[in-house]
Formats: sequence, C-alpha cells, structure tokens
Amino acid sequence: MASKNYKSIIFIWLVFILCISCQTMPMPDTLKILPDDASHVPLDNGAELYLFAHVKEARSIIDLLPLEELKDKQAKQMLDRTEFVTAAMFPAKSGRQFQLTAWGRYPASHAGAALNSNKGWEKLTASKGYVYWYSKDSNLSMTLNNKQAFVVSTLNKKPQEPLALPPGKEIPQGFNEFRKRSPFSCWIDNPAPMMVKILNEAGVPLRFPVQKLFLNLYPVKDKFEATIRMQFDTASQARGVAAILNLAGGFISNDPDLFVIALLLANPPVLNDTNVDIKTAVLDEKNLSLLLEMFLLN
Repeated sequence: MASKNYKSIIFIWLVFILCISCQTMPMPDTLKILPDDASHVPLDNGAELYLFAHVKEARSIIDLLPLEELKDKQAKQMLDRTEFVTAAMFPAKSGRQFQLTAWGRYPASHAGAALNSNKGWEKLTASKGYVYWYSKDSNLSMTLNNKQAFVVSTLNKKPQEPLALPPGKEIPQGFNEFRKRSPFSCWIDNPAPMMVKILNEAGVPLRFPVQKLFLNLYPVKDKFEATIRMQFDTASQARGVAAILNLAGGFISNDPDLFVIALLLANPPVLNDTNVDIKTAVLDEKNLSLLLEMFLLN
C-alpha cells in the first residue's frame, strides 16, 4: 500500500474545506453519523484499506501520523471541526487514490460562490441530481453541506461523483464490535502480502491465508495500545498461525534489531474461533509512529 495514497487522503481532507466557505448545496439525505451497528459504510468497494476515526478522541493518535501537513495551524483548525471520518484508499490500478466521508461542523454557507469564482473548479451535476465540484488540477471531486463532506480523488483526469454507490461498502463481520471502544480503527481487505513482508523482514518466512486484518488504537494516558485481529477461513488455520506466532515471539523478543516486531508479539496471541488477536506492548510516541508506518504506509 503506497504511502502516497495515505498522505494524499489526509492532506486533501484537511485542506479542501478550509479553502472554501460554503453555501448549502442540494444533495441526498445521509446519515448524521455512522451508527455502531451499520451494515455498510458510505464508501465504494474496491479499496485496500478502510479507516474510521472519532477525531476528538483520536486526536493524540492523529497528531502522530507521519505527515507534515498535520502540523499546519489551519490543518489543526480543520481537525477541530471534524467529529468522525471514514476513508478508503484504493490501489493505483483502480484509477482512484482515495474517497472519504466526514461528519462535523463545516463552514458551508458560501461554498457555491467561492467555487464559482475559482476557475480551477468546475460545477457539475451528479446522476442523482446533487451538485458537486471538480478540479482538474488536483483530480479532486467534492461536495459538502453543513454537517458532511464527501471527497474522491482520481488518477485519470476525469471527474467522478464523490458520493458512494448505494449501499456502500459492506462492513466485515465482527468489525463493528471490534471497533466499538476504539477511537481509531481500520481494516485491510487483503492483508496477506503486507503480513508476509513484515514477517519476512523479521526473519519469519511465514505465509498464511489471512482474510482480513483489523487494527484498533487506544490512547492510554501519555502512551498507547494497539489490538490487531487477523481473520481466517477456518479455526484450524487460526490455531496453526497462533502457534507459530507464539513460537516466533520468543526468538524475536531477544533481537534488538526487531524491536518493532517484538512490540507486536510482546503478548501471546489469543485464539478466538477463526480469529487470532494480538495485543501489543504499551507504545510510546516513537513506537506508535513506527507502528502506523508499518500498517498504514506499507
């Protein structure tokens, strides 16, 4: 998963609303905020990673993301306006970079006039009848109202409607329960290549058929904890992987060059039917930054 995609999604999300003041635009009725028991998220299918963040509670985590754009004063003001965001990052072959839906309190009363006066933005009408704006320079399509913002970024210099095709992306079984108490969560639809790379770098030439990977992050006073869940097709696959990881953890923990991997395997993996759950060691800011790079910028 390219770091360019992840950096772009955060940067555009932070900047695009700040660059406009807005006028409410006609758009379909949408949820006020994504409920905990939602079956779908208002994002399209086909992404590699889907991210959920309660911005206020996750602010200490977001501030550690390895992105210089987050250090900007205006970016921090934008974060102050956002309560919840979901984002999808797509492979390059899809023709898209990212898509996001954000919930917050946005200055939306003058957007139409501001964008009309900007020659870099083209006003378009979606097939569903709502108005959206497209910038050829940034390959960005967006629409927003006072409470929600929708953005999609493409790679092919063609406008794309920013709202997801209904009903959106189906949320994997168990993810809502998994993320319920975490302010910052994500899932990866095809994590096997990433896990193979991480384990190979740790000297564990292990390949296993993991179907989904969930990640939760939690602030704990001035430190952090992470919980990882790997989903498998069968309980026997999960048992085999848990046994191997448990064995590998004993060797890796003694190697100072692999301390980040050791953080992941500091506690014995827990077998939960077809899932393997891993609770990391307590993370300081440096180690959390490394963990974020490993999973989100890999």
